[in-house]
Amino acid sequence: MKKNLLTYSIIGAMVLGMIVGFSIFKSEDPELISAYSGNIKLLATIFIRLVQMIIAPLVFCTLVVGIAKLGNVRTVSRIGGKAMIWFFSASLVSLLIGLVMVNFYEPGMGMNLSTEDAAGVADVTAKTKQFSLLNFVEHIVPKSVFEAMATNEILQLVVFSIFFGIALAGLGPTALPLINALEIVAHVVLKMVGYVMMTAPLGVFGAISAVIATRGLDILLTYAKYFGAFIAGILVLWMVLLLVGYLVIGKRLPELIRGLFGSMVIAFSTTSSEAVFPKLTEDLKKFGCNDRIVSFTLPLGYSFNLDGSMMYMTFASIFIAQVYGIELDLGTQLTMLLVLMLSSKGVAGVPRASLVVVAATCGMFGIPVEGIALILPIDHFCDMFRSATNVLGNGLATAAVSKWEGELQTVEEKVLI
Repeated sequence: MKKNLLTYSIIGAMVLGMIVGFSIFKSEDPELISAYSGNIKLLATIFIRLVQMIIAPLVFCTLVVGIAKLGNVRTVSRIGGKAMIWFFSASLVSLLIGLVMVNFYEPGMGMNLSTEDAAGVADVTAKTKQFSLLNFVEHIVPKSVFEAMATNEILQLVVFSIFFGIALAGLGPTALPLINALEIVAHVVLKMVGYVMMTAPLGVFGAISAVIATRGLDILLTYAKYFGAFIAGILVLWMVLLLVGYLVIGKRLPELIRGLFGSMVIAFSTTSSEAVFPKLTEDLKKFGCNDRIVSFTLPLGYSFNLDGSMMYMTFASIFIAQVYGIELDLGTQLTMLLVLMLSSKGVAGVPRASLVVVAATCGMFGIPVEGIALILPIDHFCDMFRSATNVLGNGLATAAVSKWEGELQTVEEKVLI
């Protein structure tokens, strides 16, 4: 009942935020709109910062305990191998769907968009200049675990936690007191998750209300063809993910979707899949996924399995090329797909990560980087669907790995527990 109440509260906050935000937008008072959107956005900022506060200790404790309890390197390698097969297969499919949809609908052909966001372009291009092989490697390998925790570098934290967990497992019985202590800390953090999630409706209201007050709803009409083609691509991706999920999980798929619904709504409303990481962990455990596999697979998924973002990258890159009248042959587009496949890994947690990768890729293939100004006005709305899809993809991946390992509880086993 409490879970349903939270979900209904979040949906209600989202609807209320749209109504209030649109009423502010209709006032046509620039000072009021600026003051309101700037202040109300603080609710979303507070919520996301509260979530970010607990991500590092949660990832570290649950992943270390999960690996230590798996027992040996062979088990870790087996589960990690299965997870990575899913991640890279899903990423490839997502990129291909984006490629096919943007070529089929051609939303950029004959489009004349003059809307620019100078500040947004400067922000993304500044990050793009730092986007290199050296930066990519540095983003993966931590030089300090404390720095990784302080900056919420999930992938760096995952790397350290894997080494730490394997080392603990190698110590045998000697390490049991530390493993038990970390497990207690993980339970404490998960208890904190419940308290933080109580603020989710306020965060959702602030995020939705601020963007509607600033942009209004007319922006959707201006970009109707682009947005419509993108949504069609997301729907195709969902169909593929759910079909594969059904083949692996079977008739329990609807139960999983119901369990993930609250997390997807929060991700959709706040445009942050990171904001639901703690809640998603609990949702998957309640579904019956083995807690060790959840603790190991989900953090990896947040770095390697962002399906919605992957689909958007090929879609947005080729859309910009279409707007500028740049023809890309099939070979070039497939090469771009492979570049995106590699360059997108390890950028989880980077603000506007998808746009940073798109900008870097455009520059590599002779497409004007300034073209990102064309998609910035609608990017927030696209990000809603990207974030929700990322949550769905990671939920399905974790459930699938649990199923393959024979560690997914049946309905009967859950009732007995």
